[in-house]
Amino acid sequence: MPYSRRLAGLAVPLLLIGSLVAAAPAASAAPGRPAPATPDVTDAVGAKLLGQAATQGRSATPADVRVTLDRARGRWAFGTAVLVAPHTEDAHPTGAVFVARADAGSWRIAFDGEAGFAALAAESPLATEEERRVFTTTPTTLYAGGDFRTGMALPFTVGQTWYLSGGPHGWGGYEQPYSSIDLAGGDQVVRAARAGTAYTMCKGWIRVIHDRGYATDYYHLWDNISVNGAAVSQGSYLGYTGTDVTCGGAASGRHVHFGLRQNNAYVPIADHDIGKWVFVGGGAYGGGARHGSAYVAAGGAVYNYGALGFTQGVVDTNGGGTLTRRSGPGTGYGAVGSLADGATVSISCSANGTSHTGRYGTTSLWNRLTDGSWVSDAYLWTGVNGAINGWC
Repeated sequence: MPYSRRLAGLAVPLLLIGSLVAAAPAASAAPGRPAPATPDVTDAVGAKLLGQAATQGRSATPADVRVTLDRARGRWAFGTAVLVAPHTEDAHPTGAVFVARADAGSWRIAFDGEAGFAALAAESPLATEEERRVFTTTPTTLYAGGDFRTGMALPFTVGQTWYLSGGPHGWGGYEQPYSSIDLAGGDQVVRAARAGTAYTMCKGWIRVIHDRGYATDYYHLWDNISVNGAAVSQGSYLGYTGTDVTCGGAASGRHVHFGLRQNNAYVPIADHDIGKWVFVGGGAYGGGARHGSAYVAAGGAVYNYGALGFTQGVVDTNGGGTLTRRSGPGTGYGAVGSLADGATVSISCSANGTSHTGRYGTTSLWNRLTDGSWVSDAYLWTGVNGAINGWC
């Protein structure tokens, strides 16, 4: 068996585990009939991972695969699979949480975020109720359809200021999409950006699978938690910033390499809101983040304002002034107050009114706030190009 295998998170020499393969046996045979020959699940998962790497143009061999069989019962298996990277700059490991079922001499395998993963996990007796809830909660419109809301805070304590030591770049460095950022400083404690279920992919690397099809990755950690589907809340401890490269890559200084995934793939972090900052792309490791009209380039300090609610917006006056609140959806209505640039507002519903042009274009959409006043959508970042809480 060519793949390195771990059981319950512990490294086990392959020659010593022949008797343990029964933890994930072949499909059950009918009485009086021999069971169909089924490949070992770790071999099958490893082959799938290598197949994906080949389609992505990545050179890898079975020696690069690490499969952890965390749970097994009857025809079912559940665990993680990692393809380690070279110990060089701009290289990072890739991997997946998997669920597998033995059927008629072969394994049906699904990786987290893939079509079919949620359905297979829902059938599996190995998945917890919390996992089923997270895996199956997805919106009708994902970011590619114009919905960039994540409900995430930055991956450190709300109220702290850290440094954006590397702007948007690829999970492995310079490759597209620019899914990741590097963060350092503060108390060095890395925390979950949003509630979900957490998995230790390998030493130094935690993945948290959230609802809405999202997942977040945290790499280079020191003293990270060892988990296998544990429920975590937003702000839960995951580890410390570090320089761990157990599964490949390089790190010259303490930081967390934070990556954004959706539907089994890394996705551009640009235009997404995390911690009430909207990330802005540029060249790899360049770009920055914007909160209202305030812009911080790579290398600058970012304050964790916490998560933006799904019916909230951040005031962006496109210049740093104040935003006038009106008694109705248009400039023909009386002024009833103002809002500071960068303020958070809660929206009850929307309607069309007078047209205005802001940072992201021209719109006639107005939003009624929960205090009854109205503001133009041209001066709000909500993550959606349209009404986010229904029409008035």
